[in-house]
Amino acid sequence: MGLSADALKLGLDAIAAKEPAIARALDAAGYPEPRIRPTGYATLLRTIVGQQVSVAAAASVWKRLEDLLGEGIAPETLLAAEFEALRSCGLSRQKQGYARSLCELVAAGTLDLENLPEDDEEAIAQLVRIKGIGRWSAEVYLLFAEGRTDIWPAGDLAVQAGLHKIFALEARPSEKEARDLAEPWRPYRGAAAIFTWHCYNNPAL
Repeated sequence: MGLSADALKLGLDAIAAKEPAIARALDAAGYPEPRIRPTGYATLLRTIVGQQVSVAAAASVWKRLEDLLGEGIAPETLLAAEFEALRSCGLSRQKQGYARSLCELVAAGTLDLENLPEDDEEAIAQLVRIKGIGRWSAEVYLLFAEGRTDIWPAGDLAVQAGLHKIFALEARPSEKEARDLAEPWRPYRGAAAIFTWHCYNNPAL
């Protein structure tokens, strides 16, 4: 589950040994805290519930859903729930569509979250079959929940902003530039991603 503190240190030390800008930022900002989520269906359902709302609002919706459908919110239970009942919990029509897409894939056994392909791109392709789960959400799931060491969400604006700060670039890099910049950091780009999030708003830099 997730990248441990030891895994983050191992990855960042390996990158810092060949990348002076990362080494300097690491000295200034220190190592990031691990970002770990449980593997499985509930984490992806929470991702859908939390889209475009505050953390507090998402927690409130989740609590109401669990009060209605039971702890963990089994896929079959959500699929059987009435539209109005779910809407009263705070789940919009669009999010209900996304949630049902996830539940249908899991309940039918066509998405096995405990046995995703080992190849990262193949795993992302499996996850983005869920309506409402795009590449970024899939990458964050694989990084935070499965702890895959080489996930690099180059399209993430905070990753790009972190690189802008760490490397003192003239402008925030594009997704392609961020991808190219991190290419030499394989197979530790996951640790680098978490470090960029740690850095982009860090007053020490």
